[in-house]
Amino acid sequence: MPLIAVIASNERDAEQYLEAVRAHGAETLLLLPGQHPTPDEILARADGLLITGRPDVQPSEYGATPDPDAGVRSSPGRDTLELPLLRAALARDLPILAICRGMQALNVLFGGRLLQDLPGHRADAQGNSAFHHIWIAPGSKLAAAIGSGGLVKVNSIHHQGLREAQKAPALMASAYSPDDRIVEGLESPKHTWVVGVQFHPERKNAKGRWECPPQFQGLFATLARKAGERVNKVTA
Repeated sequence: MPLIAVIASNERDAEQYLEAVRAHGAETLLLLPGQHPTPDEILARADGLLITGRPDVQPSEYGATPDPDAGVRSSPGRDTLELPLLRAALARDLPILAICRGMQALNVLFGGRLLQDLPGHRADAQGNSAFHHIWIAPGSKLAAAIGSGGLVKVNSIHHQGLREAQKAPALMASAYSPDDRIVEGLESPKHTWVVGVQFHPERKNAKGRWECPPQFQGLFATLARKAGERVNKVTA
């Protein structure tokens, strides 16, 4: 059974991500800020990596200063844990799924930048998701994971993000919002399976239904399958 390392800010935030991964036959290793294993120690055990949402990546990580009007809420501990591990996982070509902040961290690590505030994509005062349509590029790894490309409605609870001008040149945009051109999906053409999404496929509403269309569970299924393929290669 493959083991997926899951980076999150706290145990409560991690719950739905862990549930989504375990539903597809993978074990999980939860990593939180303040823990100090080395990337080599983690990757000696892990077969894949899931990077979850919130808080913001520190602007200093992409050569910027915090915009005083942007409401940046960063976590140096999260950056210290996450960025070296992500770099090491990329070097080993581990399968990686990066969600929301995770996608932003992926862009930063590849040399991209971020827009520090996007009011139209925030949750409401009660923490309920916003919703909008995105276009997914047919033929992308994202489209393959969910079964199709095209126009689809997804949730949104982020306030930072990127457009083409901020995107790292080595990454490919696999999805974007037609309304404001915010990038909603990234992937690395140079790696076997490295996919980032700006929305939250792990989230359920108060009735226990997925906020995004059910086919987006294919992201977690593909992560688990790709991690399992690594296990099989090692044991073959």
